[in-house]
Amino acid sequence: MTSATASPARRSPLALVLVATGLPMFMATLDNLVMTNALPVIREELGASIEELQWFVNAYTLAFAAFILMAVALGDRFGRRSVFLAGIGVFTLASIGAALSTDPTQLIVARAIQGIGGAGIMPLSLALLTDAVPQRRRPLAIGVWGGIAGLGVAVGPLVGGAVLEGWNWQAIFWINVPVAIIAIPIVLAALGNGFGRRARLDFLGLALSGIGVLAVVFGIVRGNDAGWDSLEVLGSLVLGAALLTGFLLWERRAPEPLLPLRLFRDRSFSIANAVGFGFSFGMFGAVFILIQYLQIVQGRSPLEAAVMTMPWTLAPMVVAPLAGVFAPRVGTRALLVAGLVLQAVGLVWLAIVTGQDTTYPQMLPAFIAAGVGMGLTFAPSSTAVLANIRGEDAAKASGTNSTLREIGVALGIAVLTAVFTAAGGELTPTGYVEAARPAILVGAAVLAVGALLATLLPAGRSGRFAGGADRGLDAPAARPAGAADADERENALSA
Repeated sequence: MTSATASPARRSPLALVLVATGLPMFMATLDNLVMTNALPVIREELGASIEELQWFVNAYTLAFAAFILMAVALGDRFGRRSVFLAGIGVFTLASIGAALSTDPTQLIVARAIQGIGGAGIMPLSLALLTDAVPQRRRPLAIGVWGGIAGLGVAVGPLVGGAVLEGWNWQAIFWINVPVAIIAIPIVLAALGNGFGRRARLDFLGLALSGIGVLAVVFGIVRGNDAGWDSLEVLGSLVLGAALLTGFLLWERRAPEPLLPLRLFRDRSFSIANAVGFGFSFGMFGAVFILIQYLQIVQGRSPLEAAVMTMPWTLAPMVVAPLAGVFAPRVGTRALLVAGLVLQAVGLVWLAIVTGQDTTYPQMLPAFIAAGVGMGLTFAPSSTAVLANIRGEDAAKASGTNSTLREIGVALGIAVLTAVFTAAGGELTPTGYVEAARPAILVGAAVLAVGALLATLLPAGRSGRFAGGADRGLDAPAARPAGAADADERENALSA
């Protein structure tokens, strides 16, 4: 059953739409990156172990990954704006809970609830944007939206460093409260409450996939401490594999699957998702290792570490919108290959030069290369995911891409930390560097594999860019549920 879509008769100004959709997304992006920069400080104040540090990040990313497709389905059923607002509310309340946490377990639980809220924010932000913007202005809007995501990447560590030096780690969560208070009335004023296909909700698929991924990540995280041949670890890995297999089997026969497996018949969709997974795995797993290197080994404050990495974090803010605009002209494949290669080279460079006495000029070229590479990856990979997807499948396709990226973040952190720990790594100035190098190189290798996979993508230039062989970016296409003039949704979502 398909419901009538709610689209306002008079469109809101583009700038207001971008603020309404971008500000909550910026809040969620900023918060996760601020958290990463704050890990060494939180470790000291809460007495957290390296395993708990991983869960501070992974609790968010796994909850986000588990609920993002369900959030899309709930948006179709109850209204995208309604679920978007609910996501903002849950995220904000969980931020308050995180700020009030007094031990690692409380913080991990709050971060998981934040992830559920984030799942209602990130994918629906883009869906609401494309509902509200005419098709002819959509490339510009999505490019700016990607730039806002890039801004979150750019200023996240900087804001976190400033807040940590000026106040305390709890303040990185308190700042979400005024942002939400500002964002909610703007969302109500600027965005319509579009509906989609009121499909049956796939709760079994949600449980199988969410618990399955959690079990796999838990097994990897516990591997070094409990022993890779222990019942705890082997049982978790086997259980996770069994549940994920069950998920795939169920999705093949479910009347309304959470993840329509038929989407993977499209080469561009399948390869772009594999590339997005590898990008998140390699890059953000390495970031988890490197951000602590700057503070633990080099003794930098959070603010100093943030300033040092600004060439890395600022580049996506500039490059991502440009990549979104030029993708129809030069092709998503060329941009993705170049971006992934630059990131891999940057990580290899850092692995080579990293030491206790490494100078900033030695690291700077790698930061620039990795930052430009990230900017070239964000929008084009999301564009490639939706290149041939029908309008009615765009929301689930976009959600699938975001899910796989978040799972990539969680697995990347778990695997690279496992490599670090297996190499004898310790969270001390003298026990960090030698173990960090192989972990960073593993991240670089995954990015290199992603670059090879990206060469298998269609060229993706205009005329074969969006939705079929004879349809360019500005050509009309099938109307998706919940959009007045739209033919496709595109996702420029960053990890």
